[in-house]
Amino acid sequence: MQIIEITDTSSKETEAYFHLTDAQMRSKQEPEKGIFIAEGPKVVGTALAEGYWPLSILIRRKFLETQQGMDLLEKAGDVPVFTADDDVLAALTGFRLQRSWILSAMHRQPERKQEDVLAGARRVAVLEGITEPSNVGSIFRSAAALGVDAILLSPTCCDPYHRRSVRVCMGSLFRIPWARTDSNLAVPELKRQGFACIGLALEKESIPLDDPRFLNLPRAALFLGTEDTGLTQDTIACMDHLAVIPMEEGIDSLNVGCAAAVAFWQFRTR
Repeated sequence: MQIIEITDTSSKETEAYFHLTDAQMRSKQEPEKGIFIAEGPKVVGTALAEGYWPLSILIRRKFLETQQGMDLLEKAGDVPVFTADDDVLAALTGFRLQRSWILSAMHRQPERKQEDVLAGARRVAVLEGITEPSNVGSIFRSAAALGVDAILLSPTCCDPYHRRSVRVCMGSLFRIPWARTDSNLAVPELKRQGFACIGLALEKESIPLDDPRFLNLPRAALFLGTEDTGLTQDTIACMDHLAVIPMEEGIDSLNVGCAAAVAFWQFRTR
């Protein structure tokens, strides 16, 4: 383990923590060559446990000296470990640090194919055009907690490895299978594999989420649309059913992350 004291942000080795944007850390042509930032003991520990390979670690000195901190560094293997006192790190980052402050720059894993993540799945979430990283992270966290087996993302969804998404999902991104998919191809393939395609949408023909027709479906794919306009009309036209969450008068919708959690609970396999 190589422990390196830092006093500024100018070194090439630490630029991912201080200077690179999420877009710069992502490699569109070869995603597996991109990197991302994991933040916090739980997220870093889960990524390591799920086989993600760290490039380096940036850790608060006081946390480095704890047993929990040392255990995380041992799991990370022989990678550079950058550290500094609180005053230095606060000056570099612009905020005071939490007690167990740790970041890790990590390699992305190769993206999976749609057919691979669907194998054996009973409950699938399909995200269409969701662009807010916090919403994507929240949906991954709810999906992992409430029995969703896989997630498909349209080309217009934000990057799940976005720093804010990784932070919000609390490690769920590393545990639940997911893949990018062309929205036009997702529906036919899901139906071919026996999934009932259900769109969450505010349409006249939508039926309540707790309708008996949704009970005990062998395989179900729940489609969730963009924060502003919801699912596209093309996608709505392809659905087997449209569903809506029953609400009090005067309220017609929830944030997509909250709506996803409600729907995942209703569609969980018993």
